[in-house]
Amino acid sequence: MAPSFYRPLLALILGQVSLHSAMAGVRLAAPLQSLHEGRSAASVGLLLALFALAPVVLAIPGGRLADRLGYHRPLRIATALSVAGALLAAVAGGHYLVLCLSAMLSGAGANLGLIVVQRSAGRMSSDPTVRLKVFSWLGMAPALSNLLGPVLVGLLIDGAGFQVAFGAMALLPLMALAIARLVPVEAPLPAAAPLAEAARPRRVWDLLRSPDVRRLLLLNWLLSASWDVHSFVVPILGHERGLDATAIGFVLGTFAASVAVVRFAIPVIAHRLTERQVLVGATLATGAVLAVYPFAHPAWAMALCAALLGIPLGSVQPMVMSLLHEATPHERHGEAIALRSMSLNLSSSVMPLCFGALGAALGAGVLFWLMGGLVAGAGSLQARRIRERPPAAS
Repeated sequence: MAPSFYRPLLALILGQVSLHSAMAGVRLAAPLQSLHEGRSAASVGLLLALFALAPVVLAIPGGRLADRLGYHRPLRIATALSVAGALLAAVAGGHYLVLCLSAMLSGAGANLGLIVVQRSAGRMSSDPTVRLKVFSWLGMAPALSNLLGPVLVGLLIDGAGFQVAFGAMALLPLMALAIARLVPVEAPLPAAAPLAEAARPRRVWDLLRSPDVRRLLLLNWLLSASWDVHSFVVPILGHERGLDATAIGFVLGTFAASVAVVRFAIPVIAHRLTERQVLVGATLATGAVLAVYPFAHPAWAMALCAALLGIPLGSVQPMVMSLLHEATPHERHGEAIALRSMSLNLSSSVMPLCFGALGAALGAGVLFWLMGGLVAGAGSLQARRIRERPPAAS
């Protein structure tokens, strides 16, 4: 592929990294400052929930904005929201309500940036195999962001204080603007629809009339919930088994490393795969690993299970994004991506509460078995019903 292809892709990846890193940094620093000011754990929990609340509310309008305006203008709005959120935190002096507003702005900016980046990435090629590679490379951005933002903000808090740390997070999103010129300006869609059709209001639920869209959203939710239950249960199991914080961190770090490795590998082997094959395999493999995970007691055994779990879960996002792009109308790609984003943010806000209630009643290990059964059963059934795309010739 030509440099004219790689330069826009690099700009999209770095744009998402810059916006998501800023949000991840603020998401670490704001609760720490609240705890430093003596606020309760409940207050900190509410503050963290607000980072996901704004994306739930604003995802669909953001997707429609991207469909209407393309990449550049929505990116400027996303950057402005992210910068404003970090700057508010910098001048808040620990004021709780200002930090709450900062959380909502930061979450909204990062999520709008995610939608416009993913929408533009999906339009870089009409070839399904190339598109799968694009989404695999793009899938590295969250991992890099969740490393860069928290590490940088932690160093700055310890070295210079909260105000400087928040100020640095306000500078990160500007990188997205600086390299946005590498992304071509999108040509407006032809106004070919009849006036009556164009005047008809678009409803997001119309997208769910497509069986493949419904199946993809359900699959994405099931596998994302498996990710969430792993993050929730591992610290509990580790504590019950007497593991120290270093060992628990090693298990979670092994999972993250496995996700990164598989996303590096997918672009190399994409021509040998179809999305349907990978999704069927991912659901069955996830169910199998979750079934045996509670029996892994030593730290090395838990880390091995974490590495095996990261392979199927890390492979899912590029497949879902590629198929979702194919299953939705060209003029509604941003709206479909926003619907996916909204469902995942809502799940990430609600599911930990469900996990906590079920874990208290049944035990933490049982959560793995319940989730594994759902994924292997309902998930693999839905994956098998997705229309097959033959692999490209190598």
